[in-house]
Amino acid sequence: MDFIRLQDTEGTRFPAGRWTRLLAGPGSLPTNNFVVGHSTQHPGGGIPRHSHHNEELYVCLAGRVEMSVGAETQIMEPVSAAYIPSNVPHSLRNVAEGESVIMFVYSPAGVVDHWQEELKGTLK
Repeated sequence: MDFIRLQDTEGTRFPAGRWTRLLAGPGSLPTNNFVVGHSTQHPGGGIPRHSHHNEELYVCLAGRVEMSVGAETQIMEPVSAAYIPSNVPHSLRNVAEGESVIMFVYSPAGVVDHWQEELKGTLK
């Protein structure tokens, strides 16, 4: 059985104020068609506006986040989910006093381009 524990994954700390760790996909459990990740947003932190060809689902597990998909914005609280269609711009911002936690699933598998863009400072 392939098995992974979140606490054993190093993940990536992004300049927008989050720590993202993959549970399934590149560098984690070997999935071919989807990615599953866990992301902790620090107070005021989040995920900058971006789009990609993958369809995606965000699930808020803790805290409160402001989720924007296209022209719509909604506050997500535990346990709520937002669907993001392919190629639709979206962003997320922690609006809680403490940390917020989301899980995300996207398909097809692979690492989305906006991660490298953010790390290089070209996406803010």
